[in-house]
Amino acid sequence: MIDLEFVEKLIRSMDESTMDSIEIERGGTRIRLSKSPPAGAPVAQALQPPAAPMLSAPPVAAPNENPHPELPAAAPAAPEVGENWLEVTSPMVGTFYRAPSPTSDPFTDVGQRITSGQTLCIIEAMKLMNELEAEVEGTVREVLVENGEPVEYGQILFRVEPV
Repeated sequence: MIDLEFVEKLIRSMDESTMDSIEIERGGTRIRLSKSPPAGAPVAQALQPPAAPMLSAPPVAAPNENPHPELPAAAPAAPEVGENWLEVTSPMVGTFYRAPSPTSDPFTDVGQRITSGQTLCIIEAMKLMNELEAEVEGTVREVLVENGEPVEYGQILFRVEPV
């Protein structure tokens, strides 16, 4: 069995080099990593390399005026986002799971206080279960993805109000 840390080091090495792909066999397990998807594969199914979850401040909301009065006004915006809220985004393409099993309680929920290092969710990618951990202490203000939904690299999963 190849450990995840070894695979992550391979991915980082590939990112920093001009190599397009590599195939390694170790302990009876074969791993093939490629920067470009196989010929004929839909681009949306190409696995992005795992990275640390991205935290960023949400964008500043625009004023509630229609800059183009000849066009219909946009639908009402989602609930207001706090100024200091941080967005936890997906570090990879995969399937989002809020709980360790279908019968378990979710790792976290809206209004729940979280600590740094606490598991927020699992993202399954190519049959690997990747736990996404909180990088800050705070309170979960929004969960933006439903259990079992596919997620894209960089997609906002949670909004957290830091302590």
